[in-house]
Amino acid sequence: MGANRVRIETLKTLEPVASLPEARLHELVGLCHVETASKNSNPFLVRGIADQAVYLLRGELVLTYPDGSSKVLVGGSERSRYPLGRRGGDAFTSAKAITDVELMRIDDDLLDVMATWDEAASAGHSERQERRETEGSSLASWTLMSGMFSVSSLKYGEFSRLPPAHINELLRRFERINVKKGDAVIREGAEGDFYFVIETGRCKVERMVGGVTMLLAELKSGDAFGEEALVSEARRNATVTMKTDGALLRLSRKDFAALLREPLLHRLSAQEARDKIANGAQWIDVRYPSEYQYDKLAGAINIPLSEIRNAFGVLDKGKEYVLYCQSGRRSAAAAFLLAQRGYRAFVLAGGLWGETKRGA
Repeated sequence: MGANRVRIETLKTLEPVASLPEARLHELVGLCHVETASKNSNPFLVRGIADQAVYLLRGELVLTYPDGSSKVLVGGSERSRYPLGRRGGDAFTSAKAITDVELMRIDDDLLDVMATWDEAASAGHSERQERRETEGSSLASWTLMSGMFSVSSLKYGEFSRLPPAHINELLRRFERINVKKGDAVIREGAEGDFYFVIETGRCKVERMVGGVTMLLAELKSGDAFGEEALVSEARRNATVTMKTDGALLRLSRKDFAALLREPLLHRLSAQEARDKIANGAQWIDVRYPSEYQYDKLAGAINIPLSEIRNAFGVLDKGKEYVLYCQSGRRSAAAAFLLAQRGYRAFVLAGGLWGETKRGA
């Protein structure tokens, strides 16, 4: 049995996959598994279809049912547009390839997660549409927030832990605003009031260091910003200015805390954190290098909060991380940033100050 790669044109012919937005289909392409099986073999002898949506793409299969009857399924036919064994009375007991066949598998739970978020977005479409001037500005185009709501984050990351009831409410409360090139969306030193996701356009992130403006990052469609001040309850630590005209989606401090911050942040007591570390988790110290050198925890690595975005794609998503700082504020902000990207990040509650008080 061999493996190939599915084409997006193929996904558009299958149900319920074809109902997903095209942006999601492009992501799904890399998460589907295409297999070939030879004539006269049973394609499901080694690997069944439990917890999988399995489609016959090419070739012919004969399926045998509990009552002893059998049917021939042909790839490309109307019936093959649906997962095997799903339609009423279609559960089969055995299968045999009449010709060489090509099959595609999708994780059932992954498909359900994607459908849930898409349906939740669509369910509130009419209500949101009434508050928008044009269809193009509707939040039904939630997939544009791809940096935050990637398939990986929805299925395997911290967003998978969001209560289902939050989905449509979250999308409903995002407010769309138009911005112009040169607009300062947030200013260093100001109070944190909103969390932002870039729908269209680009912006730059800058900070004053020793009286000199330093460029920290450039952000694009799908990227989020403004969370650090809201999570750590501190003032803005950078200025974000639009490099182009664009549109932003923003969420108020109150809604951010209720719908995103608290569901995504997982705080651990000192003992819980130590247990995590003993079971293979990694300490991450998010303070300045000078602080880290002075009183770091044994085995900790240093990734300052200002550098945490550089760790995206470098840290192992299969590993757990426990973040700490002095008070828990910086580590909470860093953990939220990692959680958005699908990392399993935890926060040492109270930080090192709390640890000192507990040991006193």
